[in-house]
Amino acid sequence: MIAKTFGNFFKQKRISLGLTLREFCRIHELDPGNISKLERGLSRPPQSKESLAKYAAMLGIKEDSEEWREFSDLAATSAGKLPEDMISNKEIMSALPVLFRTARNESLNEETLMKLVSAIKKDLR
Repeated sequence: MIAKTFGNFFKQKRISLGLTLREFCRIHELDPGNISKLERGLSRPPQSKESLAKYAAMLGIKEDSEEWREFSDLAATSAGKLPEDMISNKEIMSALPVLFRTARNESLNEETLMKLVSAIKKDLR
C-alpha cells in the first residue's frame, strides 16, 4: 500500500482529471520539474492557504470540502506540522500527548483515552 502523502494525493487528483504532468503544467503555466518534485515528495508542499487554494482550484478541489481538508492536512503533515484548525483547538491539543503515547504503545488509562475520543468526536461534528 502506498502511504498517503501530499505528493501522492496531488498526483492522483491530476491523473483523475485525465492530465499528464506536462499537460497539467502547460495548462496552468507551471514548471513540470517543480510539480514533479512536489508529487514525488522531493519538495515541501505549499504552506500558505493562498498557495494551497491555488493548487486546489487547479485540481478541482473545492475549499471547505472533505477533499480540501485532506489536501490541507496532508500539506501540513508532510511538512511536519499540525493543521491550523487542530492547533487552535485547545481540547484537541491537550489530548495529543495521549495520542502520541498510544502510537508509541505506552499504557493509557481509560479516563485519558475517553477524553481523546470525546475531543475527536466533538471536532468531527
